[in-house]
Parts: sequence; C-alpha cells; structure tokens
Amino acid sequence: MAGGGRAKIARQHALGKLTARERLAALFDPNSFTEFGLWVKHRARDLESRELPGDGVVTGKGIVGGRTVLAYSQDFTVGGGAVGALHAAKIVECLKTALKCGVPVVGINDGGGARIQEGVESLAGYGSIFFHNTLLSGVVPQVSIIAGPCAGGAAYSPALTDFIIMVDGTATMFIAGPEVIKAATGEEISEQNLGGAAVHGAISGNIHFVAKTDAEAIALAQALLSYLPSNNLEAPPDVHFDEPIIDDPAIDDVVPDDPRKAYDVREVIVRLADAASFLEIQREFASNLVIGFARMAGIVVGIVANQPQVLAGSLDINASTKASRFIRTCNVYNIPIVTLVDVPGFLPGVAQELGGIIRHGADMLFSYSAATVPKVTVIMRKAYGGAYLAMCSRDLGADSVLAWPTAEIAVMGPEGAARVLYKKELAAAKNPAAMLKEKIDEYRTTHANPFRAAEGFHIDDVIRPSWTRRLIIERLGILRGKREVRPQKKHGNMPL
Repeated sequence: MAGGGRAKIARQHALGKLTARERLAALFDPNSFTEFGLWVKHRARDLESRELPGDGVVTGKGIVGGRTVLAYSQDFTVGGGAVGALHAAKIVECLKTALKCGVPVVGINDGGGARIQEGVESLAGYGSIFFHNTLLSGVVPQVSIIAGPCAGGAAYSPALTDFIIMVDGTATMFIAGPEVIKAATGEEISEQNLGGAAVHGAISGNIHFVAKTDAEAIALAQALLSYLPSNNLEAPPDVHFDEPIIDDPAIDDVVPDDPRKAYDVREVIVRLADAASFLEIQREFASNLVIGFARMAGIVVGIVANQPQVLAGSLDINASTKASRFIRTCNVYNIPIVTLVDVPGFLPGVAQELGGIIRHGADMLFSYSAATVPKVTVIMRKAYGGAYLAMCSRDLGADSVLAWPTAEIAVMGPEGAARVLYKKELAAAKNPAAMLKEKIDEYRTTHANPFRAAEGFHIDDVIRPSWTRRLIIERLGILRGKREVRPQKKHGNMPL
C-alpha cells in the first residue's frame, strides 16, 4: 500500500504530484474503491532481487457520481511506473472487465515507458493494451489523464482513447524525447517545449484539456463522465429540468448586423445552454471552431460552432479535424449535435491546399453524413459554399435547420459574387466603387438571405435569435426516438 516507500512518495509530493492511490481516492466517491490485483508480482529474471508492489500499477473499480467506473493508475514510485508483462496484464484485465460490464475506464498515466529489463515481454504488453483500447473504442468511454512522463510507445494508449487530460508543468508526452531528437537530428529542445501540456493543447491538438494540477485533472475527468453514457447502448445521462424555458431577448443583439464585425460565439452558446453547463473541449487548439458538451433543458448535447473572432470563423485543416473527431464521439455515445453556423468558407491559402485541406474537409463532411444522432443546425450569419454544407446542412442529414434573419446563405460572399458576376460591367463603369457597392447590396438582398433558402426548403424556418433555445429544445424532444437505417457494412472508409 505504500508503493515505493515514504522517500519516493515525498519526492512525488515535492514535484506537486499525487501518488497513484491518492489520485484514485480523489477520482472515486468516498469508500467506493475496490482494488484488483493487489498481490501481483513481476516475473522478470533480471529483477529477481527487486520488489515492485502491485507491479507498478493500481487497478480497480469504484463509483464516480453514482455510476460504476473502472480505473488504473500507474505508480511512479514503483520502478518509475514502467510497464512490464504483468503491469500490462492488470491494465488489460481492467479494460476487458469494462468491456464486459459496459462501464467507462479512466487511465492515469505516470510512467517511464516499457520496462527495459523485460524486453519483448513489455512490448507485447503494450501491444495488448493498444488492442484492447481499440476494442473498447466506441463501446465504452475511455478517459486518459497524463500526470507525469508518458514517452515512446506509452503515448499511443492515451492516443487511442476518447479524451486526454494533461497536467501542465509536471506531465510530458512524446514519442522521442529531447535527447533522442538531438542525437538523431541535432535539434535541441526542452521536454516541456517538446511534449508539455501547453504544446499539446494549443499546437499538436493531441489532448483535449490542460489542467493546472492533478486534482484539477481528476475533476475534469469527473465532469466529462457526467456527460457520457456508461456505454454505447445507453442514452447520455440527462438530468431532471423543471425550470421555465424563457426567451432571452439579449441574444438578439449578440451577432452584429455588419457581417465584417466579429463576436465571441461563446456568448451565444452560454445563452442557449443551461446555466453553467457548457464544458468546452480543446479550447486552445483550432480556436476558429468551438466544441464542447452542454445541457439544454437537462438534455446532453454536443455543440459545434464557428468562432468569428479567429480567422473570421473559417474552416481550416485543424478545425476540420477537431470537428470530425468530436462529431464521431457524439455519434458513438448517442449525444445529439447542435451546430451553430457563421462560416465564410474553407480557409484559402497555399499551405492549406498543400497540407491537404481537401482530405481534412472531407473528413468533416463524412463525419456529419455518417452521424445518425439527432442533428439540429442554426445558421446565425454567414454560410457560404462548401463550408455551408460542411457545417451540417440539411443535405448532410440535419434533422432541423433554423436560420436567423442575419443569415447569408450563398455559394460565396456577396463581395466575391458581385465581382465575378459583374466583372465586365465594373470594368466599363464610370464609378466602379459605387457600382460594386450597389451590386453587392443587390446580391445580398436577392440571393444571400435566409428567405431564399427557406423558399427552397433548405431551412425549416427563419426565427428570432431569442427563440432559438426554446425551438432547439422542442426539436430535441421530438427527435429523442430518432431511428435511422443505414446500409450494412463493416465501416465507412473516411479519407484519413
């Protein structure tokens, strides 16, 4: 129970880290934890003289917010938390049990990678963990917490799970560390600049949350689980809601009439969602798109929204990837998707084209099209070209599409369209600027307005923004029993 002993526990605390057992105690409801495999001992001949209590990992089950959850927590005080054959076997047994019982898994990673002394046995152990992570994917939620080192092959297990939470300052995650990189390429970089939480949260996009402390990371895991069902055959954990649903006139003024002016889409989200219910995911990565879980009248929803404050809300490679993953996560766990649209298009540029924006954008189209959960779309302002489709238009399977009076739905923006349509007239005009303004206004009035789309039944209705929350909740209620039959197949072949 003391792991590596008092001295190593004190060292762990001095680094601002909790021990493996302290982390589990914080995760589970009081006195609900039952441990599995306490007496396991390693079989490595090169380590015959060393005691490794529990083989460096604590596994078991407990209650989180009233529901059963399985968890494992690597013990850095025991052999640096390195993975050997039986260490891996304990984790695999935890995953197998979660699969059989249909309950979520939380994995807390704080280890030095594969146990060198066990050679191929430790590598085989990792392979088995990866295999079972994949078996559980889309069946039961898997949440990973990176609370210390997670290097080499060890990083691939969290990468196969649904959500990754990383502790800033004390955790690192990379395939090859600074010393290996220096030897191979001559590049010099610190561990935190290579694989710290800030880097993964904002640049690589490998993680979903950055926590300041172990305690905050565990609280985030608990919050995440409160939005997720125990398995893919259950509905998400909605909560009782008996407050009156009142129209909010303040939302009418959030989106500026001028399509060139920015605003924070989070102001819309928090007014549509139940109070204090919005949990944003990957806040710093691809911040031109906002995603997260919320509740509306107690119903769990996933929200996907363009952010006009960043890149005018355009979709780029990273935003497309961010959205695709989240949409698929919502779909496998039966969570309805609410999409808020204000998008001028896919981001133009050489770097985007050469980086594969076609492929990444197609992932987003694929994800929305493949999703069979209830999908409600609200067009707030700009909705141009292929990006209009990519943000879950009716043609991509939206069950209900609403538009605000400020919506502009068209092949391209009025400015670009006027220049293309009236190129010759503008070239011959005495006052091209005045004529261009006239044609832009004419195009906006004639084509880029929500009533034109409503005439063609591409949207259901044009509504006041203040009605939005009430109407979304109404439609989600109607769609609760949605059933959609798709062609039988192993799986689609999305352009990864």
